[in-house]
Amino acid sequence: MSEKPDLDHLRQWIGRSTEASDTVTAQLVKGLQATLFLPVGEPKAGDAAPFTVHWCLAPPVVPSSELGLDGHPARGGFLPPVPLPCRMWAGGELEFIDTLRVGDEVTRTSRIKDVSLKSGSTGTLCFVAVDHELTTKRGIAIRERHDIVYRDVTPAAAAPAKAAAPPPAAKHRETHMADPVLLFRYSALTFNGHRIHYDRDYVTKVEGYPGLIFHGPMQAALQIEFAAKLRGRVPAKFAYRGVQPLFEGSEFSVNANETTAGLETWTANSMGQPTMKGTATW
Repeated sequence: MSEKPDLDHLRQWIGRSTEASDTVTAQLVKGLQATLFLPVGEPKAGDAAPFTVHWCLAPPVVPSSELGLDGHPARGGFLPPVPLPCRMWAGGELEFIDTLRVGDEVTRTSRIKDVSLKSGSTGTLCFVAVDHELTTKRGIAIRERHDIVYRDVTPAAAAPAKAAAPPPAAKHRETHMADPVLLFRYSALTFNGHRIHYDRDYVTKVEGYPGLIFHGPMQAALQIEFAAKLRGRVPAKFAYRGVQPLFEGSEFSVNANETTAGLETWTANSMGQPTMKGTATW
């Protein structure tokens, strides 16, 4: 068992900020379009990028000697040094104001908004909320809240899922295969060294999962692109939360139903069980 997080100490990180800049290149857009099952084409300066291209921009880069066991940069620095070893995307909310385009110089300003502790089925959970603002020379493009969850290593991670309600019926649905190549490509585009997405020995023997785990942000990105395709434009806001892990090796679906406010979206595993739920509004 890991040491219990000292919440008072971790909350000292609230308000800390950092800034990073990067350029939206045609090659990046081309690779992301291919990975998100969008037409690849030959992007040129000024062309619109996929709506979540910012998740590929200015990723943290540290020497290999400064990586933790999980493949992420070692704890501390901008993010608080949460002692729980397992880190996942829990969810977040995006506000789309302007479309990022090939050639844009993008600056991301990030600030720790909150740190909190909760108890879950796997023990203590530590949530870190981070606010991001993405800007170009035209002004603000995206505002985002990103929720990160940390947990301890426990055998419960590999336990069968509890009996769930019947999967929802979807009016709109598309299916894809969650294979290791897809996971590798998204990890490469985002410079994400998290070993749960490519190292089967690590994810099964250390973190206790039954297989490689599909990226949370890629599930959200697919839902956003699906919603934009159905409505003809990107949502003004998109909120999402993880429900359960989606594992590689089987078919998965991207789904949507109309609501009075917009669209309810979700990704689901091969049994139709939701793995990430989203709400898109215009």
